[in-house]
Amino acid sequence: MKKYNLLPWTVTLVRIIIGWHFLYEGIIKLFSSTWTAAPYLSGSRWIFSGFFQAIVNNHVLMSITDTLNVLGLTLIGLALVLGVYTRLASLCGALLLLLYFVAYPPFLGYMQGVVAEGSYLWVNRNLIELVVLLALGLAPGGYTYGLDRLINAWKQLRIHKPGPADAPNDTGLANAGGERRDAIR
Repeated sequence: MKKYNLLPWTVTLVRIIIGWHFLYEGIIKLFSSTWTAAPYLSGSRWIFSGFFQAIVNNHVLMSITDTLNVLGLTLIGLALVLGVYTRLASLCGALLLLLYFVAYPPFLGYMQGVVAEGSYLWVNRNLIELVVLLALGLAPGGYTYGLDRLINAWKQLRIHKPGPADAPNDTGLANAGGERRDAIR
């Protein structure tokens, strides 16, 4: 009986689910004419609240933040769903979630009046996804199934593909490997 390693499939499924979450959030914000991160940022009360308030108070910075948020969520989500540039997308997603976490940490006294899916103490969805994306970003390339793995396999085939033995090259030698070495000697 053949033994199957289900771990890469499971990690791939987790990557796709988190990618879908990012992609959905990005698309919803993209097609909403009224969405802005201003209310979220203006309610921050932790260590970087002054930084977030400065963004809210500057129209240009707020516009840039909204655009980067939508593009970041959408592109990171798309990359994670497809499994392309997985490591880069994972690390960028972890950084984005770190910003969300810093804006609203699930500490006692900091979440008063903030709408959340449940009541948390220290650990929330942002922190969980951040840690998972950090692990994905540090995993070896091509560990999960997706376009990264297909691209790597294609590159390996091209590298190890034997060339025609009698095709002339720019030096006029027939075989680039053996005859060129002989001519140099």
